[in-house]
Amino acid sequence: MRTLKCKNHHITPIDTRMYYYDNKGRMTISRKYGTTGPTGCKSRHKPDNYGLCDKVYVAPANRGLLHCGNRAAYNTKGTGRYEQYYNICRNGYTQKQHKAAIKYPDRDNVVEFTIKNTPSDIKRAVKKIARQAPGPVEFCYEAGVCGFSLKRRIEALGFKCAVIAPSLVPVKPGVRIKTDRRDAKKLQEYYSAGLLTEVHAPNEKQEADRELVRLRETARKDVQRAQHHILKFLNRHSYIYHQGNHWTDKHITWLRGINFEEPALNEVFEAYFAQYINCCERLDRCDRRVEALAETDDYREMVGILSCFHGIKTITAISILVEIFDFARFESAPAFMSYLGLTPKEDSSGESEKKGPITKAGNKRVRRLLNETAHHYRHRYVPSKALKKRRESRPQWGIEIADRAGQRLSYRHRYLRARGKILVKANIAVARELAGFIWFTATQYYARKQAQPQKV
Repeated sequence: MRTLKCKNHHITPIDTRMYYYDNKGRMTISRKYGTTGPTGCKSRHKPDNYGLCDKVYVAPANRGLLHCGNRAAYNTKGTGRYEQYYNICRNGYTQKQHKAAIKYPDRDNVVEFTIKNTPSDIKRAVKKIARQAPGPVEFCYEAGVCGFSLKRRIEALGFKCAVIAPSLVPVKPGVRIKTDRRDAKKLQEYYSAGLLTEVHAPNEKQEADRELVRLRETARKDVQRAQHHILKFLNRHSYIYHQGNHWTDKHITWLRGINFEEPALNEVFEAYFAQYINCCERLDRCDRRVEALAETDDYREMVGILSCFHGIKTITAISILVEIFDFARFESAPAFMSYLGLTPKEDSSGESEKKGPITKAGNKRVRRLLNETAHHYRHRYVPSKALKKRRESRPQWGIEIADRAGQRLSYRHRYLRARGKILVKANIAVARELAGFIWFTATQYYARKQAQPQKV
């Protein structure tokens, strides 16, 4: 390894060595196979951690390499117009860092750099970008496991930030190379051209309520997993229950009386059974907490109206609400059905018409809940005593919508089954129409609420 002073020199872009700056502002050169180093710095100052300098230098022949940076970059011109805004798009993020791309309005090349995923580094990078910007700045990034915390941090600094739906980003079928750098530059180009779809971002309170309801869903899956462990273990040792359904009080009593001859088997079974008991207790605690959330002022009225539907109770109603929140963002019922992935695929051209299964796009949790609710409409619709009790003190307009939905969906389910449709297809068709009824009920509720005179 050797060091060179950064003083008006130029390093060939095709050199296969890595160049970076040490803590004294000197350029260090080290060998690394298959890596293209950045161009040398024409200015006499040390670059910052984001590959940005107060003075921008582009190498001869426009090789698209970062100025004064420590990473190589590919050069692809943006196709959008950059008259007023310039965009910072981030992609390829991990738990520790974000890869970003900037398009300046007066330059053809795209600047790329890496930001550490810490509040201080993000704040420092955003402020530095704002100082160097000739105009307003907009940020965007793809939705993923990092959630909406980055959006809130950027917006807290006074800048606009959009969260993009990854499944709706245009894809070129002929492109077979996918890297973080290319994704960031592609996101920047498409965002400038207005070709991306923004995700609805909940606020912190709404996101906390959604996490609580999803915790209950996780607890339910843990109980199911613990049940499978016990049943499979007993099946391997020829303990089969023949006196009714599993996980009833009678079945639990039968499980408590099992005793193996081998002490090791008893130890394993007791561990599995203790895990099941703990999971059930955790699920009970989550149920009580979610029901308490449904009784708060933000959800009480809407949960009660949705509970007027046949097959929907408190847990299902609050789960739908915290996953959707704003029903008004869907312009129609078919748009809401499409968001839930309940509409069929289609590949038609000319006289050829080909439809396939449902798209399964969008929110899979609400789609599962509606599919489970559709099973209640297999028989003729007759309001039960429990349903009539849930409808007490509820608005009449909500009960009328629920009655029309019950009659329509019950007839639809039985009609499809009589036509020879399998149960799965009939359930999906009913779930799709049920989504339309729920959307109409929610929009009617918010419209009536806004029409009411406000109390002074």
